[in-house]
Amino acid sequence: MQNIQFDRIVDLSHLITPDLPVWPNDPPVIFTTQASLQEDGYYLRNFSMGEHSATHMNAPNSFYPDAMGIDGYKPEALVRPAVVVDVQAHTCSNPDYVISAQDIELWEQVNGVIAPGSVVLFHTGWQSRWLEPGRFINADAQGLHFPGVGAAATRFLLEHRAIAGIGIDTHGVDPGQETSFACNRLVLAQGGIILECLNNLDRLPPTGSTLVIGVLRLQAGSGSPASVLAFVR
Repeated sequence: MQNIQFDRIVDLSHLITPDLPVWPNDPPVIFTTQASLQEDGYYLRNFSMGEHSATHMNAPNSFYPDAMGIDGYKPEALVRPAVVVDVQAHTCSNPDYVISAQDIELWEQVNGVIAPGSVVLFHTGWQSRWLEPGRFINADAQGLHFPGVGAAATRFLLEHRAIAGIGIDTHGVDPGQETSFACNRLVLAQGGIILECLNNLDRLPPTGSTLVIGVLRLQAGSGSPASVLAFVR
């Protein structure tokens, strides 16, 4: 029997609204009233949005043909210990900061070695920009500008720490200027977890949290909006 011991629960998901930040050219979030209390006796809406909008989880088939969709993750794979690596000291002055293996090694000197099977969450401070979509996406003629996890750091975590996945508070685990999506590809090639647009990472300690990740079981989905709860002890 496995038990989750906790003192508090932190919701790591953003509220889904029509004006939330979306990836360039992704579909908008749309709510449409289908039934009203006044006319039908009950209230019902239809909603549409991209599979990779709001706080969300990516699936391997978003980068690999014939790979597993979001409906392929087993429930037990979505309950994971988590650690939080705070890199705000770098990202506050450099929106294109690439998180390195050295950042992880320095974190481990203080907090201990990351345990196998963990999801590593990177707190860049980008969550504070959520209500300003332009600043959150941070695009110009040269592309998108937000921090993310470099390929070398991703390989280090997968090969030497046997992690289960990576999460971040920006719109992508890969840096905005990275067009090969190396972090996504490396993690998803192993059927791992990728969480993007996380919230409230400042409310988590470096260690001692357990994530419970809820996804919509969309048939062959390339991803899904996610409800991510952190049980903190």
